[in-house]
Amino acid sequence: MNELPARRTLPRLDESLLTHLPPFSRLEPRDIRTILDQATSRRYDEGVAIFDEGAEAERFFMLLDGYVRVVRITPTGEQVTALHIPAGQLLGIARAIGRDTYPATAITATDSVALSWPMRLWDSFVSDYDGFSTESYKTVGKRVSELNNRIVEMATQQVEQRVANAMLRLINQTGRKVDNGIEIDFPITRQDLSELTATTLHTVSRLLSSWEKQGLVQSRRKRITVLDPHALVMLSQR
Repeated sequence: MNELPARRTLPRLDESLLTHLPPFSRLEPRDIRTILDQATSRRYDEGVAIFDEGAEAERFFMLLDGYVRVVRITPTGEQVTALHIPAGQLLGIARAIGRDTYPATAITATDSVALSWPMRLWDSFVSDYDGFSTESYKTVGKRVSELNNRIVEMATQQVEQRVANAMLRLINQTGRKVDNGIEIDFPITRQDLSELTATTLHTVSRLLSSWEKQGLVQSRRKRITVLDPHALVMLSQR
């Protein structure tokens, strides 16, 4: 899963397009411009590793378009999906958690576009721009909280509750309203769901098939639509 060559795109992004994103939302336009002028923008095909677990953290990234799966590799070599990151968020911010290497692999779930900066600029951005620092560490806090919640779920909840919670998180983070419900807006497989919930592919397939018969979800070729979110909430809590 090595990074493939990618071409430079969007040579001069308009800073006004980023003012709503967390790292920039509290900065003045001139400060955003200064930060953007130091960035490189690249386009990645679906299924490309933007960076690999254990590699030296040379750059950090802002995902402008697309979705990314954050993957960990177990000691036995198995791939486990830890998080999904939607557009508008930072990733690869190893320095923010005191690391010199990336703690996981980031793989594009769709064609994606990302800005990146040399990691040496992280400390200066944090010290020079209070808003950048505050909003970036909020992102770190939210991800740590999500991972902690998942650990609690795995220790205390039945499989059906865990899968329901995982799907609710995905539609909250990346959901797109469609005619018959809310679609998870990137390709996701039953294997992905099994990794997110520490269960087997067979169990996830059985649950989704049962929920489809009940009219709760619809699953078609890496696309999952939640037809009855309230019913999933009830399942997640019982």
